[in-house]
Amino acid sequence: MSQQTGSAVVAIDGPGGAGKGTISRLIAERLDWHLLDSGALYRLTALAAERRGIDMTDAAALETIARELDVVFVSEGEHTCIMLEGEDVSSDIRNEHVGGLASQVAALQVVREALLARQRDFATSPGLVADGRDMGTVVFPEAPLKIFLTASAEERARRRFDQLRQAGQHASLSSLLKEIEARDARDTQRAVAPLRPAEDAITIDTTELSIPDVVARIEALLSLRGLIVPQ
Repeated sequence: MSQQTGSAVVAIDGPGGAGKGTISRLIAERLDWHLLDSGALYRLTALAAERRGIDMTDAAALETIARELDVVFVSEGEHTCIMLEGEDVSSDIRNEHVGGLASQVAALQVVREALLARQRDFATSPGLVADGRDMGTVVFPEAPLKIFLTASAEERARRRFDQLRQAGQHASLSSLLKEIEARDARDTQRAVAPLRPAEDAITIDTTELSIPDVVARIEALLSLRGLIVPQ
C-alpha cells in the first residue's frame, strides 16, 4: 500500500519507552514540521471505548469509535493538549492502564484501517515527523527517512519508573517491566502491522544514549538526505 502524501515524512518507530515521543518532538521542532503522535489515537480510541463500557474485543464498536473520534490536538509551547469530546485528556491517556488497552485495540485490523487515513492526513507541508509503531512499514512506507528506536526492556521500565516517581505517582519497577514485556509481545506478534523495523529503517539503540546523542545522530541522517541544513 503506497502512502498518499506529497510532503516529506520522517518516520520514527519503536517500542514504548525507547524515547520516540521526546525525540520526535525535538526533531519536529528542529525542522519546524508537523508532529504526529499516532499512539495517542489508539489510546484515545481505547479511552473512549472504556468510558462507554465497550469491550476491547468488540471490533465493530471499536471501529466506529475510531472513525468518529472527536479529538483536537492543541499545541501549547513544548506540550500538546489533547482534547477528547471537549475534555482535556492529555494525562488520562498516558497512564499504564490505558496504554495496555491501546495495545489490545491496536491489534484489530478494522481499527487500524479506520485510523489510517486520519494519520496520513497529518502529512502536510512543510513536512511531518511521525511517531509510532508502524509509521515506516504501513502508514508512510515511502518516507525518505525511517528510524527505529529501541532500548532494553529493563531500561525502558526504569525510565517509566522515574517518570512516574517524578510525577508523584506510586510505581513498581518489577510490575512495569512485566507490563512492558507483555506489551512488546502483543505488538510484535500481532497479525496486523506487527512492530518491526522497516527494511530500510536505521535502528538506533538508545539504552546507553542521552537524548542529545540520539537527536544528533538523527540530525546527521537528516543532513545526509538533504532534509536539514547543518548549523
